[in-house]
Amino acid sequence: MKTTALLLTALSLLPGAGVAFAGAAAPKPASRVTVAFVQPEKFTDCKRSSWGDTSPELLNDLQKFMETTGERYVPDGLHLEIKVTDVDLAGEFEPQLGPQFDEIRIVKAIYPPRITLDYRVTDAKGAVVGSGQREISDLAYQMRLAWPQDDYLRYEKDMLRDWFSSEFHNLRAG
Repeated sequence: MKTTALLLTALSLLPGAGVAFAGAAAPKPASRVTVAFVQPEKFTDCKRSSWGDTSPELLNDLQKFMETTGERYVPDGLHLEIKVTDVDLAGEFEPQLGPQFDEIRIVKAIYPPRITLDYRVTDAKGAVVGSGQREISDLAYQMRLAWPQDDYLRYEKDMLRDWFSSEFHNLRAG
């Protein structure tokens, strides 16, 4: 505690330090989109290997993508809350093909991506403008050109882009 106070006192004596320090403390504007994962340890498949647990890195990537994409559709004054209740990534592990296939996701038409979620849109006063529960899936995911090709979640992100566009396009107009 004393060390922190001494450091702040020393910084305040430096020319220009007060301006730099004040700029660092500026609050970040609140996001219009919130994404939460409900019991991710029970998700059908959100991992990088057949024997692994749900991957926090993949969930973090999905969360950032959904928040960023949702920001494009949710106008100022509204808030979108998404609760993801299940994720099943495109493809499947087929370890029965041998030990070298434990970490190789086999992408076939019979393994489409699927995300189950609840969403709620509220206005500035907290009144619900729209809500629903969706199981988003894309049976034709292999027929699309999903970019970038090296993105592990390219099929899921492409599917989510379509969902945001179809579900929330009227928010911008209304």
